Amino acid sequence: MAPPNTIDAGLTHRHVVNPTAAPVKAAYERNYELPEFTIKEIREAIPAHCFERSGFRGLCHVAIDLTWASLLFLAATQIDKFENPLIRFLAWPVYWVMQGVVCTGIWVLAHECGHQSFSTSKTLNNAVGWVLHSFLLVPYHSWRISHSKHHKATGHMTKDQVFVPKTRTQVGLPAKDKAAAVVEEDEAVHLDEEPPIVTLFWMVIQFVFGWPAYLMVNASGQNYGQWTSHFHTWSPIFEARNFSDVIFSDLGVLVTLGALVYASLQTSLLAVTKYYIVPYLFVNFWLVLITFLQHTDPKLPHYRENVWNFQRGALCTVDRSFGKFLDHMFHGIVHTHVAHHLFSQMPFYHAEEATACLKKLLGKHYIYDDTPIVVATWRSFRECRFVEDEGDVVFFKK
Repeated sequence: MAPPNTIDAGLTHRHVVNPTAAPVKAAYERNYELPEFTIKEIREAIPAHCFERSGFRGLCHVAIDLTWASLLFLAATQIDKFENPLIRFLAWPVYWVMQGVVCTGIWVLAHECGHQSFSTSKTLNNAVGWVLHSFLLVPYHSWRISHSKHHKATGHMTKDQVFVPKTRTQVGLPAKDKAAAVVEEDEAVHLDEEPPIVTLFWMVIQFVFGWPAYLMVNASGQNYGQWTSHFHTWSPIFEARNFSDVIFSDLGVLVTLGALVYASLQTSLLAVTKYYIVPYLFVNFWLVLITFLQHTDPKLPHYRENVWNFQRGALCTVDRSFGKFLDHMFHGIVHTHVAHHLFSQMPFYHAEEATACLKKLLGKHYIYDDTPIVVATWRSFRECRFVEDEGDVVFFKK
């Protein structure tokens, strides 16, 4: 689902007090300098072995994650055998959370396949990626195609594919050079004064429904002026040559849905909900939280055509840590995302070493945020509302 800066309904009937007043620029915006690195210069800062891919090593990681998922599933089959209701009440949430974490790691491995960083074999990459993503109700090739476009245009205001900021005009605010809008006083609410409960409501909506909404209706993506989805072949995301890939991706999702329907008929809908659907919702939560924080932060610039280039766009992302356990389970996608955006075919198990090298080269242009995750999430929801309609380099406003 769209973050606050991209949810139209979230800004309807709001009004900024004196919206034409020049905003006070934050220090990171006032002191911002365009990165001038070349991609060759950046690549040479990383040891050559960091770009080496191993299908065997990738498959070992898949085997480990699938083993964990299977063991958790088997353990969950014993929960309802406990006579003590308190044990059952406590055990199911533990299973849901842990299975959600493990399956998010499986999702990340399929993501590696989509980037062809899993192995040197395109056939193996796409076979493993299709199976794993289909199991998690992701149209593998359809997502792979749009995600590739995201990587090729990260931070570009009109070409990026996800977490694209709304502009001042798009959120319904008056232009900076116009007189203050006239509204009824009882309708006026300053964005800074949005009740916390409203912010919390939009957070829940985004974290629960955000991922399927992105796949089905391109929520938070580019506005193409028509229904844009990862599930139909005429979506503007795709070209004619992608037809069979989209169909095959849909088939994978349909097979999983069919299996879930069959399982619910053989057991019960409640059983499928407990074993699969609730963990699936936790996967949605982690995916949206991770990607939202990677691409939505007050310190991140966005570029228009005049100044955008690939390496500048690739640096428009934030590294952060979710703690050693989650960083490990998520295969480094959280704390090595800058390296991943610069070189998406680099396997994740080399990204940490590459990140250490990048820090030395990039200096202040490498963005790492150690703000506690809950605080960072709240800050981004409250402060990353829109960007200005004009300017080659724009930052989030609130």
